[in-house]
Amino acid sequence: MNTDPRPLYARAAAQVAALIETVRPEQLAGPTPCTEFDVRTLLSHMVGGTRRIAVVGAGGDGLAVRPFADGVADDGWAAAYDAAGREVREAWADDARLDAPVRVPWGETAGRNALSGYVMETVTHTWDLWEALGRPLELDPEVAEFALAVARAVLPEPERGDDVPFDSARPAPEGADAYGRLAAWLGRGPAAAR
Repeated sequence: MNTDPRPLYARAAAQVAALIETVRPEQLAGPTPCTEFDVRTLLSHMVGGTRRIAVVGAGGDGLAVRPFADGVADDGWAAAYDAAGREVREAWADDARLDAPVRVPWGETAGRNALSGYVMETVTHTWDLWEALGRPLELDPEVAEFALAVARAVLPEPERGDDVPFDSARPAPEGADAYGRLAAWLGRGPAAAR
């Protein structure tokens, strides 16, 4: 991809921040479509993953960053995500970062490809959280279309093995929007179906 993913990442991150603001304490132990995470663990992963994106953008080793945030109080998720988001904006501000080689969990690639992959992850976990919280706000369809294009490019085969962190693709529900198609392509279903 030759796109500058920073504007789309910024929109996806702003959407996550707004969604995190809607989380109520009684929802933290609830299930999510990401079967191994409850809402609290998903929030921890979203904050930790965002910190990882910042380290990658700054030229550091993304593999050295644990993709979970420890020690965040139940009422501190919004502030923790906002702080990590500021780090990402600073780390990726220089245009040269887009073409610089970076190391991410799936290998070495150009910064723009890595950040595009993180747009896909951010949007996917946005859908996970949105579903878990009962769909409390409208989501941006353009970032989902971009994330779906990335997902189809990096995971072109619908059948996936154990070495891929996503389940095999599922059929998308009839009339599904881009989020629903992305979730299905990544093997996800609603939290209530788990």
